[in-house]
Amino acid sequence: MIVYKFGGASVRSAEAIRNLAGIVSGSEGGLLLVISAFGKMTNALESLLESWYRGSGDRYSMFRQIRDYHEEIITSLFGEGSDCVMNDFNRLASEIEVMLEGSPSGNYDPDYDRMVSFGELASTRIVSSYLESRGTGTFWADARQWLITDNTHREANVDFTLSGERLRKVLSQAGDRIVVTQGFIGGTKDGTATTLGREGSDYTAAIAANLLEASCVTVWKDVTGILTADPLYYPGAEKLDEISYQEAIELSFYGAKVIHPKTIKPLQNKSIPLYVKSFDDPGGSGTLIHGNAGAAELRPVLIVKKEQMLVSLAPRDFSFVVEDCLSRIFAVFFRYRMKVNLIQHSAISFTICMDNGGPFVSRLLDDLRGDFRVLYNSGLELITIRHYTQASINEHVSRRDVLVEQRSRSTVQFVVGCPHTSS
Repeated sequence: MIVYKFGGASVRSAEAIRNLAGIVSGSEGGLLLVISAFGKMTNALESLLESWYRGSGDRYSMFRQIRDYHEEIITSLFGEGSDCVMNDFNRLASEIEVMLEGSPSGNYDPDYDRMVSFGELASTRIVSSYLESRGTGTFWADARQWLITDNTHREANVDFTLSGERLRKVLSQAGDRIVVTQGFIGGTKDGTATTLGREGSDYTAAIAANLLEASCVTVWKDVTGILTADPLYYPGAEKLDEISYQEAIELSFYGAKVIHPKTIKPLQNKSIPLYVKSFDDPGGSGTLIHGNAGAAELRPVLIVKKEQMLVSLAPRDFSFVVEDCLSRIFAVFFRYRMKVNLIQHSAISFTICMDNGGPFVSRLLDDLRGDFRVLYNSGLELITIRHYTQASINEHVSRRDVLVEQRSRSTVQFVVGCPHTSS
């Protein structure tokens, strides 16, 4: 069994889906496809959810745009034979329309999972139907029925034992057909939709590979493999031919966008190799991630995270920042599902660098102000260099305004920018 994962960029248009079909048609043996929502559809659905929660009338026009985007792809792929696929899509879309006509439950996370899962359900229906139209037998599997999780919405925990039983049953039903399923989403035992965390489709592929003891996983991206930097920021970026599981975990933790941070553990547990390849160059070697810790030459790797916020907290009475303070701070960050990218603290202050985005930033800050004096800087960047050298620091940071610097034996991080400080 082989697992392929296709992200949003690889299915963003009818042309991209035709390219996917070409890649799949050249594969041999049992194959399971994990597919994301089209393009930036998850972002669009998140915006739709916010509009619904605000009670804004523009939610209807926003969903009309979402429908138009999918319908345009369907028409381009199927032409005059699109009626069946369009009807299937309309049935899915009607579920979202019913939500928009009603009122939010007030419990944001379950509403999020229910609405956002539409993207993956729609994309996989369309791709599966297109492969069938090309003569490739497929079996569409609803991840809400086989990837069983608890009810921790937006960051669900997987029941590997029950999920394995359900997925093996799916394969038995599929026979020799290609299984097409969704990334990112799962479901509780009673079928309620859950999600695995933003960008979680890679994790879905790793889970499926672990449960099926697959021979390998290939993640198809719009890059030639894992690079030493994002070429948008650094034109001199080079491809890494192979890296270890450990290095892949470190790079994903620090913000490398090529793979999801949770992806590696299920693969490492079963010694399953992971390939990162370009869907524009299927024959290319890509990057191999495997268990040989000495596989990679440890060249400096640059990771840049934009839209960062530096939040500094201090107790109102100038008491020490000790364990009880820290537990309260981290409880607040966990409550709002905010990812902490860097931590630094002194006797009476605690500073965190985090992603500045999503609907909960202002609520987080208001919550913290109940116990602490809060200062924050926005519009920052977090620059991380793995296996740094002084030359690499000079090249990427020397002309930047550094607010925070942290070094370890193998990694250096800088929070940089010229922001306005707010309280």
